[in-house]
Amino acid sequence: MSKLKLSNRAEAAGRIMVALDYASAESAEQLIKQLEGIPCYVKVGMQLFYTAGPDFVRRLKTRGYKIFLDLKMHDIPNTVKGGAESVAKLGVDVFNVHAAGGRQMMEAAMEGVDKALTGFQAGTVTRPLVIGVTQLTSTNEQVLNQEIGIAGSVEEAVLRYAVLAKEAGLNGVVASPLEVLRIKAACGDSFVTVTPGIRPAGADVGDQSRVMTPREAFEQGTDYVVIGRPITAFPDPRQTLEGIIDSIVAES
Repeated sequence: MSKLKLSNRAEAAGRIMVALDYASAESAEQLIKQLEGIPCYVKVGMQLFYTAGPDFVRRLKTRGYKIFLDLKMHDIPNTVKGGAESVAKLGVDVFNVHAAGGRQMMEAAMEGVDKALTGFQAGTVTRPLVIGVTQLTSTNEQVLNQEIGIAGSVEEAVLRYAVLAKEAGLNGVVASPLEVLRIKAACGDSFVTVTPGIRPAGADVGDQSRVMTPREAFEQGTDYVVIGRPITAFPDPRQTLEGIIDSIVAES
């Protein structure tokens, strides 16, 4: 498995998803203004989406941003099918479902995307990548075994869910950088991995249990990295992101 080659700053920026972990659209806008012109993804999670709603996502899309809508759908198949149809109509570029919902639920998500796209003229809405959440990067083996009730190692559970997601037709999974090599080996290089738990060298680990630096994650072969607090909590987020991009290009 060779690491992902990122030959220029724009390409590197396009592999970074900046997490807009804010309680209001106004707060998120402050960061977006500081990052203007950097062609990164932005990740809209539950806290921001629940307060700012679909209109905020639509505004980001009209301004040219690529969006990862991180809602982690997990419900009965028919409900997830409807949810997937709704978010696909928003024009998001990536969204996720919990692989723990099972194969039928994940297949229903793909059906929802298909249904959404049939209502649009060809080319007006991009087909989103649908990715499965395997295990949260805050989950360690004790939590997995004793609280969630799944036996074995975290890596084994992640790989099992990744293979199931591929069989269900999903485009990839969310997984920590520690599992990327085995996922790619089992599911193929084209199976997308989106990697949270990314901490630049020297950054606080916080509540994450399974982390790597951006450089290390790309060396594992991951396709995208998600970075939140190490950028958003810094006094100069733009400078921090620019430094991360420079380090990735220099080391790729």
